[in-house]
Amino acid sequence: MADLIDDKTKKELKRMLAPVQTSVNILYFTQENACPMCREQQKLLEDLVTTSDKLILKVYDFDKDSDQARKYRIDKIPATMVVSNKDYGIRFYGLTAGYEFSSLVGAILMIAEGQSHLSPELEKAINSIDEPIHIQVMVTLTCPYCPRAVHTAQQMALINDLIRVDMVDSAEFPQLAQRYDVSSVPKTVINEVHSFVGALPAEAVYLEILKATKPEEYRRLEEAMREAKGVRQVRKPDPEHEYDVIIVGAGPAAMSAAIYTARKELDVLLIAKEIGGQITYTTTVENYLGLIDIDGKEMVEQFRAQIERFPIAEGLGSSVVVVKKKGDRLIVQTEDGQQFTGNSLIYCAGKEYRLLGVPGEKRFIGRGIAFCATCDAPLYKDKKVAVVGGSNSAFTAVRDLVNFAQEIHLIHRRDTFKADPVLVKEAKQAKNVTFHTNMVVQEILGEDKLTGIRLQSTDGKERQDLLVDGVFIEIGLTPNTNPVKDFVKLNQRGEIPVARDNSTDIAGFFAAGDATDIPEKQIIIAAGEGAKAALSATKYLKEKKLIHKKIGTS
Repeated sequence: MADLIDDKTKKELKRMLAPVQTSVNILYFTQENACPMCREQQKLLEDLVTTSDKLILKVYDFDKDSDQARKYRIDKIPATMVVSNKDYGIRFYGLTAGYEFSSLVGAILMIAEGQSHLSPELEKAINSIDEPIHIQVMVTLTCPYCPRAVHTAQQMALINDLIRVDMVDSAEFPQLAQRYDVSSVPKTVINEVHSFVGALPAEAVYLEILKATKPEEYRRLEEAMREAKGVRQVRKPDPEHEYDVIIVGAGPAAMSAAIYTARKELDVLLIAKEIGGQITYTTTVENYLGLIDIDGKEMVEQFRAQIERFPIAEGLGSSVVVVKKKGDRLIVQTEDGQQFTGNSLIYCAGKEYRLLGVPGEKRFIGRGIAFCATCDAPLYKDKKVAVVGGSNSAFTAVRDLVNFAQEIHLIHRRDTFKADPVLVKEAKQAKNVTFHTNMVVQEILGEDKLTGIRLQSTDGKERQDLLVDGVFIEIGLTPNTNPVKDFVKLNQRGEIPVARDNSTDIAGFFAAGDATDIPEKQIIIAAGEGAKAALSATKYLKEKKLIHKKIGTS
């Protein structure tokens, strides 16, 4: 095979590498006849090490040297590592040719020097990261912007031993490109739960890491930056203040209601334990108008950024535990003992998914564990999934998945089902559905990603590990209506009955979203119901002349 590095480039490399004083090892994992690119990458590395006596190439067979592959967590080939006296967690998967040759050379120079060249303040922030971070930068060899994204991530790996960085050639590993929905490069994936596109500055990449791993800390920093730019106007709630409207909840219904009431220039208090509701459990939303494909958590952040452009009071961190009325005033009490008063109230506390309470469950929520097959079924095309439950919601999930998943495993703790017979019949007739009755889930399996579930029979005599790519937990939802159970009449499902204008039988008390008896529970429907409730509350306040501030005309 001819040299892959021409004489002119070799001369330039010798000049660039001349200042290198310490030995740099290049570890290469390959396998004979295993991949078309393996031999080409090995030849490239052999040519490269001829340009400096400080470069040492060590070649390993992925199969025969499996102990070394496991030691360095190499899971695919061709794989190239750059190390010195320590392993900085820098990996290249695929051919480091084209623009990515500069990424490889840049990593060698950076490791040889031992300096990131980031600002001391940013280095300190990166050093403070105290949990493992796996960054995968999806690239193509023809992308001129990709090396910058790769280098920025590698700078962080140099600083913090908990950060490891993979450059991944999207063309060489199409299965990963498909998994991460790579339609534009560079695309950076963090811990397989969060991603962004583009070669961002190092400060912005640090914020993206926080967004994936420490959302509260990210939110605090991001809020401070938005306030400094004048695009965040929320204020702290005041227990002594009387609001035009109090909105309980912070899901799509509540945030929609907040926008509509704020645009009417009402004095608004939004109060909830945390922002987002059920959306935060959703991996990808593909059925919301105008947002073709969006991560659930990213959708929440977009909603929140929009409502915080208005001067509303925002009380997060403590749930409402009691709602009552005194005269025309609506009063809410929170779990931390505070009390707030408003002339109207829109209740949008939503529902909560029931969880299994088994090891691994919370870790994989949004990363393989899902709750809405209507939303997420297309993501599991030709994959293996499990559905846990035996009621209508479980069998409806099976019906949604039948045309997408390769295998569907229904797990239920009994041998009889509460679901409607027609749904059960449909599932039993489907060729890709397998029933596991009298079985319970003991554990969700996987390390970096969900790989399966551990089942045990209800009599304790049998145990089985089932390999699946995703798990839909369909054991029901509970309306968050306990704070109003003694205030407004609920239906048999614990939901708040509402009129077409979202009013209830309590004057000034409106409700919207999944906590109500609306028949369909979807993000777009909840948002619409929140808007309706806001307009109805505005009309009520205007008619009762209970508005403190002028109503806008928007």
